[in-house]
Amino acid sequence: MTASKSSAASSVPSILVLHGPNLNLLGTREPTIYGHDSLADINARLDGLTQAAGVPFLSFQSNSEGVLIDFIHTAPQKGVGFVVINPGGLTHTSVALRDALSGVALPFIEVHLSNIHAREPFRHRSMLADQAIGVITGLGVRGYEFAVMWALEFLQKRS
Repeated sequence: MTASKSSAASSVPSILVLHGPNLNLLGTREPTIYGHDSLADINARLDGLTQAAGVPFLSFQSNSEGVLIDFIHTAPQKGVGFVVINPGGLTHTSVALRDALSGVALPFIEVHLSNIHAREPFRHRSMLADQAIGVITGLGVRGYEFAVMWALEFLQKRS
């Protein structure tokens, strides 16, 4: 389980990036599918984007479904205004993760490094996609960046 937070002003809603199971292995796990960037590399890049916009950044990774759900439940109290989530393998199985996101009523974008629709048939269905503002799949690390840039615009329009 990994969490990090930038030091931007707390009165501005933050962007939370959630990383699900096995994403702590990025950079070494099947790099032909997931790339060579580590989770720390990805978070540093996203933190740079949010800091440049003056928006707080919070990231969290866990291999445990329950821990991710507990973190989502506390997100509104942490000042989160938008969630970017790569649920990993929970994408295809977790009604509980879907319910947690619905329960806190925070807007979110679902992100996948690989194109889940070009992979095994069991990966084609997402339990979260119909609740998400959008889904970005198959664009590697850039997918996270596009999602965060969209979240920044969303928060700016809302303020």
